[in-house]
Amino acid sequence: MSRLLATRRFGPLFVTQLLGAFNDNLFRTALVFIVAYDVVAADPERAAMLASVAAGLFILPYLLFSGLAGSVADRRDKAAIARLVKLLEIGFMALGWLALATGSLPLALAVVFLMGCHSTLFGPVKYAILPQHLRPEELIAGTGLVEAATFVAILLGQVAGGLLATAAVGPIALALAVIGWAAARAIPPAPPEQPGQRLEWALLGTSRAALAAAFGNRRLLVATLAISWFWALGAIYTSQFVPMAKNVMGGTETVATLFLTGFSVGIAAGSLAVGRWLKGRISTRLCGAAAVAMALGSADLWLSVPAVGHAPKDVAQFFATTAGWRVLADLVLVATAGGIFSVPLYAVLQTAGAANMRASAIAANNIINSLFQVSAVLAAGAAVGAGLGVVPVLAISGLTALLLLPLLARLRGEGKDG
Repeated sequence: MSRLLATRRFGPLFVTQLLGAFNDNLFRTALVFIVAYDVVAADPERAAMLASVAAGLFILPYLLFSGLAGSVADRRDKAAIARLVKLLEIGFMALGWLALATGSLPLALAVVFLMGCHSTLFGPVKYAILPQHLRPEELIAGTGLVEAATFVAILLGQVAGGLLATAAVGPIALALAVIGWAAARAIPPAPPEQPGQRLEWALLGTSRAALAAAFGNRRLLVATLAISWFWALGAIYTSQFVPMAKNVMGGTETVATLFLTGFSVGIAAGSLAVGRWLKGRISTRLCGAAAVAMALGSADLWLSVPAVGHAPKDVAQFFATTAGWRVLADLVLVATAGGIFSVPLYAVLQTAGAANMRASAIAANNIINSLFQVSAVLAAGAAVGAGLGVVPVLAISGLTALLLLPLLARLRGEGKDG
């Protein structure tokens, strides 16, 4: 894997993706902290509402523009698109700096939407370009590195957004955007697989075409649904870390941050490990076992959390009991299995369909992902609000992995991947 990072075929794309994901989360988290502690510090309900608005504005472009992004990536040079997107990011981060410096909440929310557009446009490129630049035996490793970088960048961006002074966020984000653009300039050309295809600009038409292409191929359909389930599970877990730590176990904010860290690192570790275990082979043979592991980890979480108790506690007090370590181990198990589960499925997305529709398949996945995540978080929030409880919601969500086993078995059989 380290050799792959040192190549021009992959290294610049890796850096570009890492810095972009970091900037997305740096700015969004900084905005949430500013809103919560400065803008509407005396009104926690409005702060929560604005945080939800920011999350919604970031996801909205995935629903609106993913089809168009996939269509463009299939019909134009993907490296050129990456450079353009990173150039736009420089402008967006300059606006973000201005928003934070002037304290303009409307402008800051507009920047969150623009960064969602940036990620929407870059999403199909970062996965669809890999089969053009990597050898087949390198594809699992490359996909795992991209997946690991995404979650590490999310973690680091969120931590930095909470710790950095407001005045430092703007210039740092702008500097990283410039570095990302410089890295994108080094990505080798990736011309369209089928030159001469007419570019469609209709938002509804491109989304419909992307979804039709993905849903018309059983392997793409199963991979899309399974990946979207995984992202929905991750959204449910990460949205409930603070309530679980504070309200259920009496933990401080640091305990909640520790949960997020363990979860992110676990996904990254699983994403990197699966490539080594599969020895470069594009195979879904580990996905079923990973789904079972996620279900078991979620079920054990249901049993381990009550043993921690409700008394207030910091990190040291949390780990003074075996139950505290068991809770963290359960979260890391779910996350690590999630990395093992998702990377081979992304490789299926990249290879199961027609080469000239590869980016559109990724775009269709992004559309379904967004719908799954929003629906899952709303459903989980409603269940908690109705009195079911945070931990049962997490456990039941994880146990739904077992429902995927027949689909995964059929996907493995149809792929003849052993």
